[in-house]
Amino acid sequence: MSELIHPTAVVDPKAQLGPGVKIGPFCVVGSQAKLAAEVDLGPHVVIEGRVELGPGVRVGPGTVIGTDPQDLKFKPSTVSGVRVGAGTVIREHVTIHRATKPDGFTEVGAGCLLMSTSHIAHDTRVGDGAVIVSFVAVGGHAEIGEHATLGGVSGVVQFTRIGAFAFVGGCAKISCDIPPYVVADGVPCVAHGINVVGLRRAGMPPAERRVLQEAYRLLYRSGLAPGRALERMRSELPALPAITRLIEFVAAPSRRGLVPPPGGWRGSAAESAEGLEREVV
Repeated sequence: MSELIHPTAVVDPKAQLGPGVKIGPFCVVGSQAKLAAEVDLGPHVVIEGRVELGPGVRVGPGTVIGTDPQDLKFKPSTVSGVRVGAGTVIREHVTIHRATKPDGFTEVGAGCLLMSTSHIAHDTRVGDGAVIVSFVAVGGHAEIGEHATLGGVSGVVQFTRIGAFAFVGGCAKISCDIPPYVVADGVPCVAHGINVVGLRRAGMPPAERRVLQEAYRLLYRSGLAPGRALERMRSELPALPAITRLIEFVAAPSRRGLVPPPGGWRGSAAESAEGLEREVV
């Protein structure tokens, strides 16, 4: 089936349109756009610059993808863009800005849901299956892991990492890294436990969920410094893929430090957490 373009839409003849593409009323599609098969643009969508939308991507009315980043250091002559994976749904009035780095891309994975009026800033990477709820603002260079969920009206500070299958409650101030599988909430954000409901829905067996809960206890409730907690995880817990992912995330360099438990880090754990943050800033 050939593409279906509303007569009021403005589509540059150089844009690459796959079979079955639908472009609604008053859309604007630029010359560097690449829309794969079955992409569906609702009314008043703007696709500007180097934007690649994977097969089956649906874009709601008023959404703007690929415009310049909100970065005072950015040079408009920089060649960069936005990539969105197959099957992702982008609802009404979402904004996704292009990267600041030459030949860089702001990336949204496959099968994601970006709810209305959410914002994805420059150079951010959103993993497959992530859910970004309405009015969430994700700052530049952030990393959102696969199947993570960010609750409505939350704010993510630049360079923050949020791990796979993490769940963040609504109205949260996310200024520290949130490990994979962890539930976090609050202003400022603190860790509350393992995302048992999300992992159950994802099909993780109960035995593996219990191992993750033990890993959380070592990291957040044992009083150990994070480095010592990681040593205990490596020596005492089975080498499951989920445990390996959690350990690698916590051990990786961080600009923001690790989200604390309620009441904050204490004793040697506080000194260790502060030292880790100083090392990477």
